Amino acid sequence: MHWIDLSVFVLYMFLVLGIGAWFLKKNRDADDYYVGSRKMGSVHVGLSVVATDVGGGFSIGLGGLGFVMGLAGSWMLFTGLIGAWISAVVLIPKVHPLGREMKLFTFPEIFRHFYKPRVAMTAGIISGIGYLGFTSSQILAGAKLASATFVDLDMNTALIIMGVIAVVYTVMGGIKAVIYTDTFQWIILMGGLVFIGIPIGYNAIGGMPAIRETLGPEFLSFSNVPWQTIVNWSVTIIPIWFVGMTLYQRIYATRSVKQAQKAWYIAGIFEWPFMAMMGVVLGLFSRVAFENGMFEYLGYMAGDGMDPEQGLPMLLRTILPVGLMGLMMSAYFSAIMSTADSCMMAASGNLLTDVLSRLFRIEGNQKVMLRFSQGLTLFIGVLALLIAATMENVLDLMLYSYAFMVSGLLVPVIGAFFLKKRTSLAAFWSMLTGGGTTLILTATGASLPFGLDPNIFGITASAITFLSLVALFPPKGNAV
Repeated sequence: MHWIDLSVFVLYMFLVLGIGAWFLKKNRDADDYYVGSRKMGSVHVGLSVVATDVGGGFSIGLGGLGFVMGLAGSWMLFTGLIGAWISAVVLIPKVHPLGREMKLFTFPEIFRHFYKPRVAMTAGIISGIGYLGFTSSQILAGAKLASATFVDLDMNTALIIMGVIAVVYTVMGGIKAVIYTDTFQWIILMGGLVFIGIPIGYNAIGGMPAIRETLGPEFLSFSNVPWQTIVNWSVTIIPIWFVGMTLYQRIYATRSVKQAQKAWYIAGIFEWPFMAMMGVVLGLFSRVAFENGMFEYLGYMAGDGMDPEQGLPMLLRTILPVGLMGLMMSAYFSAIMSTADSCMMAASGNLLTDVLSRLFRIEGNQKVMLRFSQGLTLFIGVLALLIAATMENVLDLMLYSYAFMVSGLLVPVIGAFFLKKRTSLAAFWSMLTGGGTTLILTATGASLPFGLDPNIFGITASAITFLSLVALFPPKGNAV
């Protein structure tokens, strides 16, 4: 990378760290740190939601899908649009008033209200573990981007650099820094893709004639995806809008129900078609570049095996002129940071509010809680970095984390908000059954009917457990 590009990138990283340091002085208590004093507006929150949900991990993952299957890979984020708009209509009107009335910080606190403390603690553990894995996927995405951009930078060093920057910034800033910088970071990424990445990439590979000559027609078809894959994406991604801690934090942070709903509508439309199409198109461009030998100078010969998720950063490294390369890398690192910081905040909030504060009774002094929150966020960031060092595929790690949370938490959430008959016993065992089923099927690599995702069977097991226990041990009076 040219020194000008490197300078642009380094200056951007220092800017991000500076924002975190500025908010370090502004955070007065845990309410500031986790939910931004509940005064955030719809535009900032909406862009923060899409930046968090799509982020760099999905950006790199979408590039990999475009490399493998072309435009049809964009359907993965169509499920994000559906999830966002459904939750805006049916979930936010129930969650926001409850969060303001009860002064909630986390998603599992919902379970403490509707069920018993042990259910909330179990939900906190499941959510915390899920977001720990999700944080790891973002650090891994950043490392892949860095190692593909800087030829002399090995993956382990790239992991350490990405992890340190993301962890330090998040520990200092809290949710306000996360939301405000998400807006800025997302504008940079969108502008970089629309005005730099796509037009320069299109010309560099030779335009539509080169695409048609190099790739089969299936790469330009939206039907080039098995129905099982669509089902698997839907069952994994749509429900996350009902159980995602990062999303509940932002619902609590908004000023009103209407502000929260508007934010979710904004997030949905940015997920699909905007971000979905831009990601897979650049991935498709990278496939054309690879097949035509444009990456041979990096040691990747046409026809050889190659990690699809490294195609996009290699394309950008190859085609972008001096100056724009640094700006575009900053844009992608922005997206990665947008998700990594939110996931660290979610994991630390879950474990502090829903697990540790109950086990060790550390509630009370707000300054103490704030410092404890920052320390816990640091610990989670380091642990996520260690996990990232053991994984290879960004998208798989993200979807595994999603599936673990969804299979354990979706059914109890539906029971809490939408079923008249619900019990703590049913909620507790449905969590363990759902999450456990998905984990076992995933770990054993069991052959499942029609190639369906283990998450489908985890959710089914959770629902059967919940309904069976409610029927066998019905609630007495108002007890749950």
